[in-house]
Amino acid sequence: VAALDQVLFLESDRMGHLLGAIDQERLDEQRGVVQNEKRQGENQPYGIQYDLLIKSLFPKGHPYSWTVIGEMEDLNAASLEDVQDWFKAYYGPANTVLSIAGDIKPQEVYQKVVKYFGDIPSGPTITRQEVNMPVRGGDTYQVYEDRVPETRILFAWTTPQDGNREDLQFDLVAAILSSGKNSRLYKKLVYEDQIASSVNAFQYSAELCSVFIAIANVKPGADVEEVQSKLLFEINNLIEHGPTQAELDRVRASYFATFIKGLERIGGFGGVSDILASNETYHGDASYYKDQLKYIEDATIEDIQAVAQKWLTKGKHILICNPFPNYSVEKSIVDRSKLPEVGTPKSSKFPILQRAELSNGLTIILAERKGVSTIVMNMMVNAGYKTDILSKAGTASLAMNLLDEGTKKMTSLEINEKLQLLGANLSASSDLDISNVSLNTLKPSLDASLDIFADVLLNPSFPDKEFERLRTEQINRIKQEKSQPFGMVLRSLNKYLYGDGHPYSNPLSGSGYEETVAAITKDDIINFYESWMKPNNATLIVTGDIDMNSLKGKLEKSLGNWKKGSVPTISFTKGESQSKNTLYLIDRPESQQSVIVAGHLTKKYGEVSEIALELMVSILGGEFTSRINMNLREDKHWSYGAGGLVLNTQHDRPFLVYAPVQTDKSAESVTELRKELVEFVTTRPPTQAELDKVKTNKVLKLPGQWETNSAVNNSLYNLVKYNLPDDYYQKYDDNVRNITLADLREVSNNVVKPDEVNWFVVGDKAEIIEKLGELGFDAIIEIDADGNPITPALELEQKIKD
Repeated sequence: VAALDQVLFLESDRMGHLLGAIDQERLDEQRGVVQNEKRQGENQPYGIQYDLLIKSLFPKGHPYSWTVIGEMEDLNAASLEDVQDWFKAYYGPANTVLSIAGDIKPQEVYQKVVKYFGDIPSGPTITRQEVNMPVRGGDTYQVYEDRVPETRILFAWTTPQDGNREDLQFDLVAAILSSGKNSRLYKKLVYEDQIASSVNAFQYSAELCSVFIAIANVKPGADVEEVQSKLLFEINNLIEHGPTQAELDRVRASYFATFIKGLERIGGFGGVSDILASNETYHGDASYYKDQLKYIEDATIEDIQAVAQKWLTKGKHILICNPFPNYSVEKSIVDRSKLPEVGTPKSSKFPILQRAELSNGLTIILAERKGVSTIVMNMMVNAGYKTDILSKAGTASLAMNLLDEGTKKMTSLEINEKLQLLGANLSASSDLDISNVSLNTLKPSLDASLDIFADVLLNPSFPDKEFERLRTEQINRIKQEKSQPFGMVLRSLNKYLYGDGHPYSNPLSGSGYEETVAAITKDDIINFYESWMKPNNATLIVTGDIDMNSLKGKLEKSLGNWKKGSVPTISFTKGESQSKNTLYLIDRPESQQSVIVAGHLTKKYGEVSEIALELMVSILGGEFTSRINMNLREDKHWSYGAGGLVLNTQHDRPFLVYAPVQTDKSAESVTELRKELVEFVTTRPPTQAELDKVKTNKVLKLPGQWETNSAVNNSLYNLVKYNLPDDYYQKYDDNVRNITLADLREVSNNVVKPDEVNWFVVGDKAEIIEKLGELGFDAIIEIDADGNPITPALELEQKIKD
């Protein structure tokens, strides 16, 4: 709120006064950035499917017959005059909706808006285009190949425009088909027949014409025609017989729960300001969302069947992706020669924490928050992927994924059905250090949701059928990781940073290796559960509208019988890389970009000032305006986005910089990253101006940092994981403000060690190896996507010299 004047100044300045600042140099700079954004998107698996889809669904000349980002030739052809003409035609007050939400007084805000925007000419009149739905005479079919691990089948139909009653009903159709384990497509193709690894259906709503899409990824080894046939059968079955009342009730409850949870946020997609602005923009009525909610509430079985029959029996497009073998103007009173001063921002407020302990030793930490009636809880178990060192790589991930797949009382589908009817979400997962079971529910549903939460936590049955299914899915996920550029690096990184045998040395995703996962038995899963899932090895963090007395009573009833016991010990030695200044190269033929990741291990959490470290990372690579991003994106135009980060763990942790760059600038980008690291701790250390900028940015964001219960719960997660004091976040605001340049430079010198960096590059070896070989690495070692050496270093170096 304190920065509202500055934000309004900047946005009004962009609208009313930016045109003169757009010159050929800036246009060329941003053209390069957008082209790298396009390359980055197309470099992902299935990255071109929507480009192909819209060209097939919409005839040439239709406003939707091209992607928003456009073609490379269009971007190259865009002239300065084109950009200026677009700006004059469309970027004016008469074609704009401004939505402001927050702790504000409407009349005061209105006066500010008039102050900053009132002198801007309204711009020309805009004619809203009419609904334009292509007439399709029959099915069309298209097959293409991409470097993907699985065949993808996609069906698409043109459907009614955004906000139409039938458009909203298609959201329910999509949910019946693919939302949750009891949805028709998931239950049949993924769960029962196990011929698809994933399914999805959704309504892509748009102003002139929407598109309904159904997708199935074919599990390796399954018959593509069988998957396609069964995908179509389930859709046709819904058309012919309609949904059941239970299905409609379930997806309707889920829709309303999602909408309510979105109201916790004033910004972002689905937040209050977004809801108001989009409804005013597309429907001329900011309150039109009420009509849309009414459409959902009133929808009947007959409505859903009718809308499916009406639109999904017309011509569809079938797209198969196969794996490639390998108004009035006010007088201005604004001085635009300088920015308005930012007012003193409000101090952030973090709830006072309450602690309790159940009779079985389970620690409870509560952040009580009145307001929106949601409650978030997370059972944090000190386990995580690190425990795989005592078992088989991938065990922790598979065990936690299996936890909610069936209990002694309920099947996986029954669990999912009950949660959806309650408007609740439950998930189980792991990171390197922590395994967790989380619940997000509405306050009126807490007791019933907590019963399910406790049943999943205390009585998992690990059904044989689910074990086999999820083990296969995890192997398929590994294959997907090995097809994605960043996935390849993250599978290899820790092996070389920590060294073999370290608890953190397995793939960073926790998925393990194909051969280790294939060897995991159900006994391994049971052993993981019985070894680690103990109340004395766990902490339950809770955020929401509930007091501690009530919470403790409910938890004692549901979790009091959870038996405590001893847990294994994991020995942590200091992580130690076997190399420095070594390049590990992963070949990805025909890759349009190279992904560069470089780094080394640094101090464990708490051994340096963590707030100073956060600010340091922001300056070097953590923000859009960071040194690395401004260099490689804004100055060189070689990347859509580059940066740096620290991957936080309970022990030694990686400090990394990264950049996905166009292939022909791979070696040059390595040189620039090296330069940024060296200069940061030598000739160009952080400056006071840089520190002031990132401190101001962080301080101004703090009041909104804990807007939702989930956001507060995430901070509690860090507090427990890193053993921080209970008042850490109460003091966080002041501690950020008190960081000095000396603090920042001290942490920079302790963390950034350019001479200890190892480099990882994923790209087209044939195109990049020669230049990379000229950069003075001590060794260049080619590795596969699991980090295994392919070519000995000396042999590869000789090939480079030859």
